[in-house]
Amino acid sequence: MPINLLKQYADLLELAHLEERARIQSLRGIFRRDIEENENLCFKKKQIRPIKKADGEPAMQTLFHHLTTRMDESEEGKKIKRRIFEMDRSKRLHWILFHVEERKPETLEIFSYEDRIDRQDKIRTYIYDKVEEYVIILEPQRSGRDYYLLTAYYLNEVRGKKQIKQKMKKKLPTIY
Repeated sequence: MPINLLKQYADLLELAHLEERARIQSLRGIFRRDIEENENLCFKKKQIRPIKKADGEPAMQTLFHHLTTRMDESEEGKKIKRRIFEMDRSKRLHWILFHVEERKPETLEIFSYEDRIDRQDKIRTYIYDKVEEYVIILEPQRSGRDYYLLTAYYLNEVRGKKQIKQKMKKKLPTIY
C-alpha cells in the first residue's frame, strides 16, 4: 500500500487490513527503499550489509524475513524451526533507517555486548530505543569496517525487556 511509504517514525505502518500478498508488497517497498537499495545505509560511518544467506536463500530475502517474522514457538515455549509473520516487527520496519541514522540520540542506548550464539561468543551491537522499546541488532564484520544487520524488533515480551536490561548492565566498554 503506497500510504505506508509516507509513514515516518513513530507512526506505525497500516498492515492489519491488508491481505497477505498486499501486506508483503507494502513491506517489500519499504524494505527496498530503506535497506536493499539504500547505498548509504550506514551506522557510525560503517556500511550496513544484510546477514549472510541461509538455506540457499539470497541474503536480502533472509534479512527481510528476519525483519518481518519471528521464530515460532510450541505451546511449551520451545522454538520451532520455522518463522511466522509478526505484526509488531512489521509495523515498525520503517523505523530501522531512523535509528541507524541516530536521528533522535537522546532516546537511544547504543552498546556492544558479547552474546553466546550456537556455542560461540559473538560481539553484537545493540541500538535500543528506550522510549519506544525497539531494538536493532548489528554484528560487526570481522574486518571491523562494516556491520551485518541481523534483526530488529519491538520488545513486546516481558522477558525481552529483562534481557536487554541485563545486557546493558554487562555491556562492553567500547561500541564495536
